[in-house]
Amino acid sequence: MTAKLRSEMIIDTHAHLDYSDFDLDRLEILKRAEEAGVTRIISIGTNAVTSSNAVKLAQEHPSVWATVGIHPTEVDEALESDYEILRKLVGERKVAGVGEIGFDYHHLPGKELTPDEAAPLIAQNKVRQEYWFRKQLDLAAEHQFNVVIHQREAWEDTLRVMREYQGKVRGVYHCFGGSYEQAMEVIAMGNLISFTGIITFKNAKQVQETAQRISADHFMVETDCPYLAPVPHRGKRCEPFHTRLVAEKLAELRSVSLDEIARSTSKVAESFFRF
Repeated sequence: MTAKLRSEMIIDTHAHLDYSDFDLDRLEILKRAEEAGVTRIISIGTNAVTSSNAVKLAQEHPSVWATVGIHPTEVDEALESDYEILRKLVGERKVAGVGEIGFDYHHLPGKELTPDEAAPLIAQNKVRQEYWFRKQLDLAAEHQFNVVIHQREAWEDTLRVMREYQGKVRGVYHCFGGSYEQAMEVIAMGNLISFTGIITFKNAKQVQETAQRISADHFMVETDCPYLAPVPHRGKRCEPFHTRLVAEKLAELRSVSLDEIARSTSKVAESFFRF
């Protein structure tokens, strides 16, 4: 498939391995990842069911770890009993963090309604998003876990909440696509960012500049598979071995070796997730 790394391995810090997209060839994708030097993968929970499935996968496969959490787009369906499931899961073997959690103002309810009709639904949903975000940050702090943060079109609200947890919980802003100045805002609070296949896209100049300028001890790599396949696989199903393509693009942007990117991002991930 590709030449072997000389010394270091790559960690895909954000994948959705339990999704049905992988039901027919999950074992094969794990093998392809290993052959590409991606020898550790974190499967991310987005609700009580996917979190349970992620933990199960992690306990079945040596290369897989898990996080557990309720995604902001799932909060309208979330129940208090789901939180109790998360409380039990955080104590399970091979759980490495809480997430993904945060705010998502792109997928708000009421898009087919008039603005006046949608307004109360949106307001209620935003309240629920913050309730679940804080609840899970508290859970992470209680169990001394770090968190995987999802933010979409909710930058200021995300920073507002995270400032209150500064010194208690660290977060990785996954699928980072912002500016260097935004990256430095979250890093100044003790947090990290993570790059996906977006950095291989031709129209991703802003995040490519961020990737060039940011210090090596402040970022990780991920796929967010099955989404965001990097070039030359853009538009197809993404899978964990594509993390290598993300790392290769980072090496190109930063004018360093692939081994150096593998070494630095693995070191950051191992420290953050405390495998």
